[in-house]
Amino acid sequence: MDYAGFLNYLHDQGTQPARGQRSLIRFIRPEAYQACLRELNKWKSLSEPLQQIRTSTLLHAFICPFTIKQVPDRYGKGIIIEKDVRIHMHAVAATGKENTPSIPWGVRHIHAPEVWSVSTGHQIRIGVIDTGADFSHPDLRHSMGRGINLLNRNLMPHDDNGHGTHIAGTIAAAGGSDGIIGVAPRAAILPVKAFDHNGSAYVSDIILGIDWCVRNQVDIINMSFGMRSKSKSLLNVVNKALQAGIVIVASAGNDTKSRSVDYPARYTQTISVGATDRNRRIASFSNRGAHVDIYAPGEKIYSAWLGGKHKEMNGTSMATSHVSGAIALLLAHRPGISPAEIKQLLRRSARPLAGAGKSLSRGGTAPAEVHALRLLRRGSK
Repeated sequence: MDYAGFLNYLHDQGTQPARGQRSLIRFIRPEAYQACLRELNKWKSLSEPLQQIRTSTLLHAFICPFTIKQVPDRYGKGIIIEKDVRIHMHAVAATGKENTPSIPWGVRHIHAPEVWSVSTGHQIRIGVIDTGADFSHPDLRHSMGRGINLLNRNLMPHDDNGHGTHIAGTIAAAGGSDGIIGVAPRAAILPVKAFDHNGSAYVSDIILGIDWCVRNQVDIINMSFGMRSKSKSLLNVVNKALQAGIVIVASAGNDTKSRSVDYPARYTQTISVGATDRNRRIASFSNRGAHVDIYAPGEKIYSAWLGGKHKEMNGTSMATSHVSGAIALLLAHRPGISPAEIKQLLRRSARPLAGAGKSLSRGGTAPAEVHALRLLRRGSK
């Protein structure tokens, strides 16, 4: 392949008046990616469009902030081009009066406090791919690692939306008398800021976030977001993270669908999470059905918010953070357990839902809710 000619083609595409859709370019052969990357590094300083290309070593891909049209045959045989589409958070603000419990109802509901004498999630590293986190929040100061800001690598991953802070709080808040306690209060949150202040990101940002999590050896990736279209590139990088031994927890979506969930939760490589209410029923907004692995509290979930505050939120996003916290408790108690074993233990230890009927979740099991105490007991056998 003529790598210099291919990069010149990319330069020309990047100088078009209407840039339009962002693009992912995946190299089929790793050695071709490495060769083209070396050439890119030589020519970057001479081309403004080439300077804007980001790369994923894990995926062997270039990420271009401009449209790549039909690639000439002399370049296109060894590459796969995919549109870089938008992806969104799975949460909305709850209506009604906020409460102020030190242990929120969802944390109690999954019986996490009964586990803390055995495990608090100590030293388990959780990559939260989200809007960042409020590093100064009193409930999170002792739970935060440095993380990364993929939108501006010169800045810390500070949260300018609130969603990421809420997720981090449910997983690992360790507040004092005026704060809250999360499911795994001694776990380490590594915020991966891939979403902007509007709660929006591109698939490429998620890919780069997973790439970073693999390189930084996290134990769990929390993905409280989704999209309706599939992405081969996203599936590819999720597979690579799973092969690295990382547990991937993803929210099912808030569209009240009974036979479908959003991607990446729909991939069998993830643990797909739906939401329940206080009565152990599937929340009205939650997607449900055969593509969901497990359910968890997701309605009126009280957690950390920007400016040292707290807020109630609804969503399968919130449910996912409960499951990530429960897995952290298990991993701290039983290090080295594989993602496949964890998924099986979640199902076997879960508590049946109220009024779930005859529908089945993924794996042919009845719809059930995560139960941290039973999970650890099963994991100890």
